[in-house]
Amino acid sequence: MRPKGPAPAEAAAAWQTGSVLLRYPEPELPGLVPELRDVVAGLPRAIAEPYGRFLDHVAATPSHELAVAYVETFDHRKRGCLYLSYYAYGDTRKRGMALLRFQRAYRAAGLVLTGEEIADHLPVVLEFAAYDAAGRALLLEHRAGLELLRRSLRESGSPWADVLDGVNATLPALTGRAADAVMRLAAEGPPDEEVGLPGYGPESGRPGEAWPSKARTPGPGERGPESGRPAPGPGEHGPVALPEPVVRGVRR
Repeated sequence: MRPKGPAPAEAAAAWQTGSVLLRYPEPELPGLVPELRDVVAGLPRAIAEPYGRFLDHVAATPSHELAVAYVETFDHRKRGCLYLSYYAYGDTRKRGMALLRFQRAYRAAGLVLTGEEIADHLPVVLEFAAYDAAGRALLLEHRAGLELLRRSLRESGSPWADVLDGVNATLPALTGRAADAVMRLAAEGPPDEEVGLPGYGPESGRPGEAWPSKARTPGPGERGPESGRPAPGPGEHGPVALPEPVVRGVRR
């Protein structure tokens, strides 16, 4: 039987921490490790252990290697996409409506995006979830996509799989239609009606990877400068005050 989920304050701290760990690894990230370890130490074991393993990896890995691995993991692989609505809708008109739902949820909470990231970017949604119950509802709505991302990272041996394991431990177990949706996504991939959503460019999936030529994911040059480094997430301006939720991706 799956252990009882975390208390609300624990879930908020877990989502806030996950948001930090799933953003582009700036050179300052290793300096945050001691602070993040303090936060993680107060979380349930199912969250603390995978987060702790990832923090060990951050502490032992040069910053430039982390950055290269991040781009390789999340910008070059369809199954490593951090944009939640992509898994359910691909590049279809329905995805545009899904993005509007994300934006409306932020506005209803009195928040607006402050940077260039798209509203369904997982680090931003996790940070929102730490701030407002509507963020948790968005995570649950896209539970199948989250699970597919987690499995893909685990299968590829990515260190970020530990972060998704920790996030997974904050959410109810997959059952019924949600579990079926994961199996369907794994087999078929997202819908493939291309409509040219803003900020989405040419195919970036690898040859031989599942879902060939079905939908487009953000290319490494489309979220940041020409060097290929993803732009900082909305509102990224330094360490966050943990464990109290402070939404960096959005502002009042």
